[in-house]
Amino acid sequence: MLKDGIMIDIRNVTKTYGIGGQTVKAVDKVSFAMGTGEIVSIIGHSGSGKTTLLSLVGGLTKPDSGSVVIDGKDIWSMDDDSLSELRNRKISFIFQFSSLVPTLTALENIMLPTTFGNYGKDVEGYARELLGLVGLADKADSYPSQLSGGQQRRVAVARAFINRPEVVLADEPTGDLDEETEREVIELFKRMNRERKTAFLLVTHSSELAGQAGRQLRMSSGSVLPFINTVSHRER
Repeated sequence: MLKDGIMIDIRNVTKTYGIGGQTVKAVDKVSFAMGTGEIVSIIGHSGSGKTTLLSLVGGLTKPDSGSVVIDGKDIWSMDDDSLSELRNRKISFIFQFSSLVPTLTALENIMLPTTFGNYGKDVEGYARELLGLVGLADKADSYPSQLSGGQQRRVAVARAFINRPEVVLADEPTGDLDEETEREVIELFKRMNRERKTAFLLVTHSSELAGQAGRQLRMSSGSVLPFINTVSHRER
């Protein structure tokens, strides 16, 4: 059983890939837990396993060994329908690329996840509210090809909140945004965390975004370690 308040518990998880005839451990015996409403950031060089770890936590990739426990349930002991429902109801993703559907408007892209379940009557109203929160209220009817890369990213960020998730798994969510827009997205994350207790697991190279986390971790060669700010340590 999980302790009260622990939402996600990763236990000794390993994921190995075969690349060019060699075996690479993208995630190597990783264990950590996240509490309800907690913000955790993970930093690390490209290829350190950060994106694979997010995929394992979100139930998109099955580990070779270990367990991923969400709300007391080992997600890989669930059938496909139950796992899909859990992802749709409790988890949202912000991928490294915006991944918008080109034939749908910005508003329709935000509403897309709600086609897989019953989300109440005013889904469109909430989608428009989210568009406003990311500064794109006037772009509801625009298609992705009519939006800049930064605007597409903001639509993807807004889409992550349409199902009112308990946890958002974000892979470089502010990677292609200017400083002002990054600050706006950070404020949105903080608002959702404050008002709705949304938890965040953030993979980022942004020191400003990572600094919003209550806990920072570092990933290296597939392993997760506590983050130590060596500059601050020397100054002390």
